[in-house]
Amino acid sequence: MSALAPTLQAFFTERLIGQRRASPHTVAAYRDTFRLLLAFAQGRSGTAPSALRLEDIDALLVGSFLDHLEVERGNSARTRNARLAAIHSLFRFAALRHPENAALIERVLAIPPKRFERALVSFLSDEEVDALLAAPDRATAIGRRDRALLLLLVQAGHRVSELVGLQRGDVELGSGPHVRCMGKGRKERIMPLTKTTAAVLRAWMEESGGRPEDPLFPSSHSTKALSRHGVTLLLAKHVEAAGGDCPSLRSKRVSPHVLRHTCAMRLLHAGVDISVIALWLGHEALETTQIYVHADLALKEKALARTTPIGVAPGRYRPPDDLLAFLEAL
Repeated sequence: MSALAPTLQAFFTERLIGQRRASPHTVAAYRDTFRLLLAFAQGRSGTAPSALRLEDIDALLVGSFLDHLEVERGNSARTRNARLAAIHSLFRFAALRHPENAALIERVLAIPPKRFERALVSFLSDEEVDALLAAPDRATAIGRRDRALLLLLVQAGHRVSELVGLQRGDVELGSGPHVRCMGKGRKERIMPLTKTTAAVLRAWMEESGGRPEDPLFPSSHSTKALSRHGVTLLLAKHVEAAGGDCPSLRSKRVSPHVLRHTCAMRLLHAGVDISVIALWLGHEALETTQIYVHADLALKEKALARTTPIGVAPGRYRPPDDLLAFLEAL
């Protein structure tokens, strides 16, 4: 067995799981990266993954692998950068165990992430949200489940991984109704619920029944939680149905993350401070939340309305009446 295999195994067991206590989603993402990388290296060299040496995964091969992801697999620059981040993490770990390969490791770590265009976030208008929430058939249990799920997504702004991980015990519907979730980076956060959302969730939980540790939104065919793919499918079904009453939905690509963006934009339009929105969404850095300010055309229009039009001399306000002038001078 080469030095690469035990180093990779130690990276997962000691660094990711033992030291960093990485979430299952992070471990799975890193695992997929190295499965792709090792298969690519095997195709290039003909060497079995367990026999590959650390020297075989040099900067030239990593660069070719990243090109392969974009050109042949059709991955985006974001996905490429995520794969590169996983490789960088492994090589930083390897630098501590194999100082004799410092030059090779340094060259791999020097590979930069790729810059990409940042498109404005997509979100739904109030009319589109109303049409989407009206789409599920409330005469059926599945329709009532879907409406509760969509309403919670729009109001609380969960990531889809957080949503499918919710248990019945995470919802408190007594005084000060709220929902608790374990978010990205193992950060627990609590989001308050509106009266409407609390009422819909209360009705759904009374109907579905179960123990506190049972999933809040089970699959229609079992007691297990809905999968991320299942949430995506049910959302697509209801968006298509809602498009009949709200044609603007037909031109939008609506994913669960778009509903998270919608939650943030609704908070922003309501005048909630950007730092509070960052806490609400579980963002690590405030800069991440700034994307909603950039996407908010209404906010920019309000700022423009406060400026003096080009070519017009700024004037001074003069009260139209002597009594108003007196009051202004107080």
